[in-house]
Amino acid sequence: MASTSMLSNTTQSTTGVKILTVGSAVGSIRDLFAKIRAIDTKHGKFDCVLCLGDFFGPLQEHSAYTKDDQNEALQLLDGTIEAPLKCYIMQGENPLPEPVIEKYAKTGGELCKDVFLLNKSGVMTTPHGLRITCLGGIYHSGIYGSSEGPPGFASPFYTTHTVERLLSNTLIKSSNRGNGKNYGSLAAIRDAASTSQLVDILISSDWPASITSHSDTPLPSPEFGSSGSPPLDEIIRKTKPRYHFAGGGGRPPKFWEREPFVWDDEDGRVSRFVSLGAFGGEQSTGKKQRWFYAFSITPSAAATQRLSNITKNPFDVAQRPQKRGHEATEADNFIFGNVRQPGKRSRTETETGQNGKPPAGYRCRRCDSTEHFIDDCPERTKPPEGYVCKVCNITGHLVRDCPTRHAVGDTGGRKPREGYVCRACGSELHHINDCPVANQRPSHGERGKRGPPKEIGPDECWFCLSNPNLAKHLIVSIGAECYLTLAKGQVIPTQSAPDEGNVTCVPGGGHVLIVPISHQPTYNAIPDDIAPPILDETERYKTALRGLFAKHGAVVIFYEVARLSAKGGHAHVQAVPIPISLQNKVEDAFLKEGRALGIDFEQDSDGALEACGGSTRSYFRVDLPDGRKLVHLMKDHVPFSIQFGRQVLVSLLNIPNRLDWKACMLPEEEDKADVELFKKAFAPFDPSL
Repeated sequence: MASTSMLSNTTQSTTGVKILTVGSAVGSIRDLFAKIRAIDTKHGKFDCVLCLGDFFGPLQEHSAYTKDDQNEALQLLDGTIEAPLKCYIMQGENPLPEPVIEKYAKTGGELCKDVFLLNKSGVMTTPHGLRITCLGGIYHSGIYGSSEGPPGFASPFYTTHTVERLLSNTLIKSSNRGNGKNYGSLAAIRDAASTSQLVDILISSDWPASITSHSDTPLPSPEFGSSGSPPLDEIIRKTKPRYHFAGGGGRPPKFWEREPFVWDDEDGRVSRFVSLGAFGGEQSTGKKQRWFYAFSITPSAAATQRLSNITKNPFDVAQRPQKRGHEATEADNFIFGNVRQPGKRSRTETETGQNGKPPAGYRCRRCDSTEHFIDDCPERTKPPEGYVCKVCNITGHLVRDCPTRHAVGDTGGRKPREGYVCRACGSELHHINDCPVANQRPSHGERGKRGPPKEIGPDECWFCLSNPNLAKHLIVSIGAECYLTLAKGQVIPTQSAPDEGNVTCVPGGGHVLIVPISHQPTYNAIPDDIAPPILDETERYKTALRGLFAKHGAVVIFYEVARLSAKGGHAHVQAVPIPISLQNKVEDAFLKEGRALGIDFEQDSDGALEACGGSTRSYFRVDLPDGRKLVHLMKDHVPFSIQFGRQVLVSLLNIPNRLDWKACMLPEEEDKADVELFKKAFAPFDPSL
């Protein structure tokens, strides 16, 4: 097979970027760097190295990470082991060591000189213009959809939140700036995000589920034909990487290079897939698996030739083979002859071997047994180490096998999880949707009347410090009456810089919230007897933020969504930095977006705020850079989006892919890295110190 992977071919293009890709080090860091140095001396110079799979290997005992002279991970972190050239590493199938996570949280990715850890859903643009995407961790069907947020490096798995964040980060913003296009509406924001999310290189630990379709290249083991990660298929369909490298194919990992395939809807864009063997760790019997791949790639290069070994695109849904009925005749398997593929066999037939056992050479990917297929593995229902069912908070089973999953509450609906309290009646035995009090319909004379808002308890409020589920790791300052916290899913990108947009350079991002410690529904609803110290400290935090942002060439936009509702709420002010060059465009941006959505602003802003005192009216307030205010009084039965302020700012900053805060959430260790950067920069201005 013709291949671009031969070292002698890396000099074919004088304008290309020369990259060396290596398999899992599995903790043999010093030896791997020595091999890289030798390859670079003989065949380089390479621009960078992509290190796939498990760089550090399985977790060791905690005591091992206290012995600098015996642990190569610690030697790397303290600079004893030096990288031969710039290396980008990723998370494979194991949690990362705690010292590595702590170093990442402090530096945002740079573990030592020339060694950078990519986040689980990383998107990086190199100085040469290459877009490299990383999906770290491994797929587990029982965990993928069960997480409430993107897991960090302490978990070996990725979830739907990880994939959503990756796809959001790969959005390419419109480059047609200054073309007169109006970005003042939600529709314009969405239009500004191109449907193209193309990347040059994708690295992952897993194989895609469909990658073996339409391929005639023999697989290293037969189980690869029925395994893989379905979420990776979707990532590939949207990003269409020119090269995809995987570091976790098999136990131990095995080398496999697929024939190239073409994306017809992208002018013949060619993709290649390569799975590498491991450099370190346990080796398979026989010939050592190939663990490196060198190639040259030109950023944004169009297809210039049609390769002879092109196959059908395995990710083209229109070309995917249709499932056959149980009576259909199977085609010959190119390895085993007339044998049904694992996972597609009839459970009553025995053509795959004696007594229905797998054919020779097959090994279950979960437990490494040769006695059963992966679908029949007894480990299939066994949760991974450390897994906790989110329904009952008990270990020992997956969510799908939870014995209390279908438990019934006192009103016949689904029973709430432990700790839930109905906001309407205070019961712990039913959800509010099943509550007889909440579902009582008002009489004819009472319709249209709004009672006082029902306050939610501290265990449900996102902002009460007494809530055990509060994201306390985001808090950057606590005063006597208020605290300051970084926002979840900041408007400002931090870990992955955007390709375009008008973003600031405030350390840690700078999108923060000022929150009163006492539970108050809105700032204007705070009782007169306790309001002065809360309002005074809020203003001191605002002044401090103005000073910090000015130091970094930015001004601050404050806005408050003060919406009274039956769900209750907790007052807070959001602060977002924008470049000083945009300060005169802020008012016009809010007015234009408001007109498009039917949102009007009051002529007398101070008078409007006075009218909202005493919890009588919901409002939206913006503090402009020049000190003036914009105030909108919300109307009953007229919807108002709580994301209106964010919507205006992402349009103004030309970063439309930051509209959905949930898609911008970061794992905890990345949040902690932002917190450390912001706290250090904010310290000279912090009024609580």
